[in-house]
Amino acid sequence: MKSVMMAVAFFAPMVLLAQEKWKGEQSFKIEGTVTTLQKPAKVYLNIRRCGDNKLDSTDVKDGKFTFSGVLAEPTIANLLLKVQEPPVQTDSQEITETKKRDLLTLFLDKGDITITTEDSISKAIVKGSVANNDYIRLNGQLKDVNSRLDELEKQYRQLYMAEDEEGMRKLEPQFDELAAQQKQIMGDYLRNNPNSPIALYVLNKYADYEINLAEIEPIFNRLGKHIRSTPSGKDFAEGLEAAKKTAVGQPAIDFAQPDAEGKNISLAAYKGKYLLIGFWASWCGPCRAENPNVLKAYSRFRDKGFDILSVSLDEKREKWLAAIQADNLLWTQVSDLKGWKNEVAEKYGIRAIPQNLLIDPKGNIIAKNLRGDALEKKLEEVLK
Repeated sequence: MKSVMMAVAFFAPMVLLAQEKWKGEQSFKIEGTVTTLQKPAKVYLNIRRCGDNKLDSTDVKDGKFTFSGVLAEPTIANLLLKVQEPPVQTDSQEITETKKRDLLTLFLDKGDITITTEDSISKAIVKGSVANNDYIRLNGQLKDVNSRLDELEKQYRQLYMAEDEEGMRKLEPQFDELAAQQKQIMGDYLRNNPNSPIALYVLNKYADYEINLAEIEPIFNRLGKHIRSTPSGKDFAEGLEAAKKTAVGQPAIDFAQPDAEGKNISLAAYKGKYLLIGFWASWCGPCRAENPNVLKAYSRFRDKGFDILSVSLDEKREKWLAAIQADNLLWTQVSDLKGWKNEVAEKYGIRAIPQNLLIDPKGNIIAKNLRGDALEKKLEEVLK
């Protein structure tokens, strides 16, 4: 099943965007009004920049709040309004506090931005941000397909909870069809709006985690020069270069990283074998769900010239080691415990996990992102 565009969670990674050529950082100011709010509340502003999360907060006073700061370029952000509700008496006579969760995703831009709502920040009207205006327009174009995807995802989750694998498989063609429609809308947007403030945001969504160079590089090159020269434009260009270096047919980039005992493990040590380099993390649900498939392939082909080297994007050593044990991962595991800044992941241009690359005995990449039974089928082909 192809990946689909999902709503951005409050603390999830986000993509930096571009609007016009910026000369250094420019200031922005948010002035918000929640007209009918009568209870104590706080607003949190979350901005993701160059892999770093910046979180700020302020109290709502007399229905008003403000934020100010600097931007190198228009940037996607989230505002979260937390209203302190009065204590609630439960059946067990325990006193609990309830908090209202209320979220708005928007694009910050230089200058003054006003945010106005009666009570729910998710329904706020945003003015003063050209980038946010384009974001709203794009979401309008995607509204129908995204609604159908949301409904399909609910059905898929119910089937997953019921362990109905046949039912889940039947839904996969519908996911693929809707994902194709979504991609068509984003592709049209990029062709018609190469200088849009949100062009790089759309391109990142369109490209997905595995960049198809033949398709994506020409689109990127058609974007305005001022967009390509922004920090996020330069970051995307680096991703294209990494994709070129890790394309099928290229030699795998050598690396060395410590294993669970602290011993440095080198990729070069595996020359002469078919090797799967896998990128994962203990906190990654899809990675953990894929681990049984990888373990099955390892158990079947380990004595036929096949091995695995897993690179973890964990930060907490104890959680990394606990996941290795829980999932019964029998092959070598390495990590520098730097999370998304893992040096091997950066070399390989890893934008999402799980991902993997299959290397032949000469050290060349022969396949990428083999999921489910695709890994076993490929191994059957090469290990005849």
